Amino acid sequence: MTNRTDALVLLAALSGAIGVMAGARGAHGASGPAAEWLKTGSHYQLIHAVAAIAVLALPLGRLAAWLFVGGAAIFSGTLYLMAFGAPTWFGAITPIGGLALIAGWLALAAGAVRG
Repeated sequence: MTNRTDALVLLAALSGAIGVMAGARGAHGASGPAAEWLKTGSHYQLIHAVAAIAVLALPLGRLAAWLFVGGAAIFSGTLYLMAFGAPTWFGAITPIGGLALIAGWLALAAGAVRG
């Protein structure tokens, strides 16, 4: 890797791969709440992995991308942990990731306003 952008693309790509694996597990190997947690986590993680790569060249795009990758890790990660047996109180952490995802979108909006 030659720079921080490369590291960010690597993390976003790995995030996408994890999202696909979690979605497959939710569709083919889980049931009940675990299946829903995996599907929801996968959905959000995949969208934000793609968004993280797509926005890099935009104003405030790097900030947004970091918020997308980090937010997805927290949001989806806590759902995955619960799906694989972690205590359900991990669900109280999930909104922190959601707030980071929202902050990423707001950073893009601010970048658009700033030009």
